[in-house]
Amino acid sequence: MARVTVEDCVLRVSNRFKLVMLASQRARAVSSGAAITIDRDKDKNPVIALREIAEETVSVDELENALIKDQQKHVEIDEPEVDELDFIAIQQQMTEGDEASADEEFGKAMLAVEDEALPAVEDEALLASGDAAPIEEGAEDADKDAAAGVASDVEAEDETGTA
Repeated sequence: MARVTVEDCVLRVSNRFKLVMLASQRARAVSSGAAITIDRDKDKNPVIALREIAEETVSVDELENALIKDQQKHVEIDEPEVDELDFIAIQQQMTEGDEASADEEFGKAMLAVEDEALPAVEDEALLASGDAAPIEEGAEDADKDAAAGVASDVEAEDETGTA
């Protein structure tokens, strides 16, 4: 039966090597669960594949495309045209510029936050060391007035000579 099938297939596919490749592709597809388009009649998958090719129940072009796809190890990627490359380069420059300006703004904001945080950190360090108390608003004026009063008392003592 298989010999008659091969002779029938040669009428459909003239190159015997190509016929073997296509039949093996179809036999692998049948083995992996593809639907059979003819009666099995206790035939094995290679004989079924040859009979399908001979009776033209499967497309030879589809088998060729499937065979090529299965044999490819490296799929070629279409390279963009020159105009597309220029457009892509412009887009990348624009996004890089946006990222750079965003980085600069972020850096400026961080510096402003650090500048505001520095006096508070210095006050906390002084409090922790016990060297000085934090200065409250309005307390500076009172301290200046008190210092002026002490200085005037010292001058008065010097004039009278009493301590």
